[in-house]
Amino acid sequence: MADQPIPYARQSIDDDDVAAVAQALRGDWLTQGPTVAAFETAVAARLGVKHAVAVATGTAALHCACEAVGIGPGDEIVTTPITFAASGNAGLYLGATVRFADIRPDTYCLDPAKLAAAITPKTKAIVTVDFTGQPCDMDEINRIADARGIPVIVDAAHSLGATYKGRAAGSLGRISALSFHAVKHIALGEGGMTLTDDDGLAARMRLFRTHGITRDAARLGSAGVVEPADAVGAAEPPAWYYEMQELGFNYRITDIQSALGLSQIKKLDRFLARRRAIAAHYDEAFGNSPHIVVPHQETDRTNAWHLYVLKLRLHAMKKSRRQAFDELRAQGIEVNVHYIPLHLQPYYRQAFGYKRGDFPVAEAFYAGALTIPLFPGMSDADVERVIATVQKTVR
Repeated sequence: MADQPIPYARQSIDDDDVAAVAQALRGDWLTQGPTVAAFETAVAARLGVKHAVAVATGTAALHCACEAVGIGPGDEIVTTPITFAASGNAGLYLGATVRFADIRPDTYCLDPAKLAAAITPKTKAIVTVDFTGQPCDMDEINRIADARGIPVIVDAAHSLGATYKGRAAGSLGRISALSFHAVKHIALGEGGMTLTDDDGLAARMRLFRTHGITRDAARLGSAGVVEPADAVGAAEPPAWYYEMQELGFNYRITDIQSALGLSQIKKLDRFLARRRAIAAHYDEAFGNSPHIVVPHQETDRTNAWHLYVLKLRLHAMKKSRRQAFDELRAQGIEVNVHYIPLHLQPYYRQAFGYKRGDFPVAEAFYAGALTIPLFPGMSDADVERVIATVQKTVR
């Protein structure tokens, strides 16, 4: 029998997870119930933040974060070109313009020096991305932002479980955003979460995720509109009463997903340990290769290893990245590429006039980037097969 393909990423679901979802399905609440709040509490406690707001997707989390800090038409956000579309799109949804700052050539994260030059008087937020799971240079970035009164939103979709100078990823910006997509550190299928210590921002994001509707007695009437006559003068509003105070979205997460999340987060340490062990094995195997650059790691932070991205030394190889990619796929190693620089996507080119050459470090990284399989369910034999196949292919 031929070897089964090894995907670049895959969820790890066990019987405990299935039982947790089954229990939710048999319960009284499928959505908007107590399991959502329990999941939020568990993640907030794990990361040491005051508020966690669970939402439908990681993209929804970024949208909530951008809205909460007041981004609107005429504003700008600055982010990295090496990211998934959501990091920029969240600003576009609110009418903002997206500007980019180039990346560091070693960590592939936002370069603070390039960031400072990209900020304009219209910049309303900086969206950093913890690429592959390694936090950005947050002290430098926060200093740049604080000096200008600009909030930092951290796209921490890759970095659940990482640390920066002893602080948890997810606690490093004004707001951080997580993703619980199937290939992330804990898998809910889809799902996301915003994290903040700011009471006002948390309240605004909770309102935004639920159509702008609230039943919170402390908020009712705060929009300056008088409630219906039969609620006036009551010690408390009737149970049926609610107010739509803002234009929000239906970004709610379900109790079914949250039950899975509560089960998954109990396994996070085990998942992280396996990811780090695989990454260390890759570092050792590829570290001295004349054909490969392994990911650089700063010593003051830990990587959660959502992705393991090789940079191919194409000048030393006798084949292109496309050839290597196709050969590896043909041998059952389902490599991928993360990411096509966002400024080169057709929409961004057409909307903002970006072109090839605008961010040369990001473009040079992309030209040789190759993501190889990394997920907790990989066996030692899987890891050795990936190593042997990659070494043979790049030679």
